[in-house]
Amino acid sequence: MNFKVEKRVGVKATSERIWEVISDLQGWDDWNPIETGVSGTIAFGGTLALTEAVPGLPDRQVVGRIGDWQPSGQLLWTEKRGWLFQSTRYYRIDQLEPGSCIVANGFIFSGFRGEGFHDKHRQILRAGCESVGEALRLRAEAG
Repeated sequence: MNFKVEKRVGVKATSERIWEVISDLQGWDDWNPIETGVSGTIAFGGTLALTEAVPGLPDRQVVGRIGDWQPSGQLLWTEKRGWLFQSTRYYRIDQLEPGSCIVANGFIFSGFRGEGFHDKHRQILRAGCESVGEALRLRAEAG
């Protein structure tokens, strides 16, 4: 069973512009309030390394494997967080019309321990996703 926390935000920018912000991994330090020090390669089977600093949770080092990506569409990576616990982090861009998109970012937790983590921290994670969504919106709309 999967447990999801997601925030969706409207962005007045093209899907290409939003993807430009998301795919510039080194630039995340300039806008992303919870994921910093990002390095890696966006490619099938590629890896991302970053520091996850969700307010209210301890900072942690993440090494995730790219699970799926599509230019101007989505970026998704997975991480085995321990015994019976896996997480997926994602950004998804849905273009409504040229220059207007909905961007979702969230976490999906699976496994027995994933359920407990989700239940205990869902409000903190939701606030983190809200701050990321707003920061991404501002960065993309700034051009």
